[in-house]
Amino acid sequence: MPTLSMFYGIIIYMYYYDDKKHNTPHIHANYGEYDVVISIPDGVVIEGDMPKNKLKLIKAWVEIHQEDLMADWKLATDGLAPHKIEPLK
Repeated sequence: MPTLSMFYGIIIYMYYYDDKKHNTPHIHANYGEYDVVISIPDGVVIEGDMPKNKLKLIKAWVEIHQEDLMADWKLATDGLAPHKIEPLK
């Protein structure tokens, strides 16, 4: 489970070969006891729960880095290590 970025206590990651369960490009995010799966193309929550203020930050980050995330998705689903992505500042 490679970590792509970390900001404001949020950890963003992708799993290798993770294109079977949700059938859409997505990221996983963790903040303390909260976990959420978010679609890369449209920022929709696929699964899980996250405090609203943290979810807004994650969705903004996904929108800013959508192209990089899609490239990382391709790498990860091919079993290759995705690249790190700049955190929100």
